[in-house]
Amino acid sequence: MSPEGLLTIGELAERAGVTVKTVRFYSDRGLLPATTRSSGGHRRYGPEALDRLRLIRSLRALDLPVPEVGRVLDQGDGLTGALEDAVDGQLRALGSQLTALRWREAALRLIRDCPAEDRADRLRLVGAVSTPPSTAALARFWRGALPVRLSPRLVSSILDYAVPRPPADPTPAQVLTFARLHAIATAPCPAGDPRRAAGNRTDVVRHPDVLYDGLFDAYTLAAAGLKADRTPERGQALDCFVAAHADARGLPDSPGFRRRLSGMLARGTDPLIDRYWELTGELTSSPEPTLGAVHAWLRSALHTDVTTRAG
Repeated sequence: MSPEGLLTIGELAERAGVTVKTVRFYSDRGLLPATTRSSGGHRRYGPEALDRLRLIRSLRALDLPVPEVGRVLDQGDGLTGALEDAVDGQLRALGSQLTALRWREAALRLIRDCPAEDRADRLRLVGAVSTPPSTAALARFWRGALPVRLSPRLVSSILDYAVPRPPADPTPAQVLTFARLHAIATAPCPAGDPRRAAGNRTDVVRHPDVLYDGLFDAYTLAAAGLKADRTPERGQALDCFVAAHADARGLPDSPGFRRRLSGMLARGTDPLIDRYWELTGELTSSPEPTLGAVHAWLRSALHTDVTTRAG
């Protein structure tokens, strides 16, 4: 140490247990500024540089990027706000990495353990899904199925129900289920794609917000009957369901309208969409019925109501 109590770059590196190259790296990036320079232009550091260098090493050990380390050091607030923000960011990034690894592990187990004759098909399905999986394709699928004039509020609510959240720690079966959902959503406009049906629809819904607000109310009522394992039947849920369709079209609820609505819904039934909702239920394992299951229950209740009235 010099008479002024300053350390050379070599002395600082030795006391901190790092290489001279490391000290020079942090100095060049402004994290560890030299106190002064000697007459020969060599860096000299004050005693406080040792504690700062040790702190830098501790922050880097947490895998904080150099710019984040600089922000933490510059804030000088007792390592509270900036450090907390940096650590939170690292935790989010690490969580995403862990989820990706869990999905990759489950996908590998799925391919390894499946029958040999299924391996090529499952590899194709799983290979089309990113890790961690993105639900963007599923959201695009349903946005294309919804009326253009539907309010953002209702679009957001519908997507919350229609686009399942992938589990953070999936089983191989869940990886396959999500891959099948992704395949439905990304298929090149198959016959069962609701977007095709929406484009060819001759039935005019004048007020789409009225329709979907009413459907949500009807689905809430019907879900209780479905969870109780009741047979589809007349009642408040069905009346609310029919009223939503009638009000959205500016028509009264009548026996004739119910017959037409029942026929229209029967023609709109599609196995592909039914399969989507079935897969959604498998992926989430939620006790709550999916919108697809509730819609099918109400559709069946309407058919029973129309048939009973006709008889």
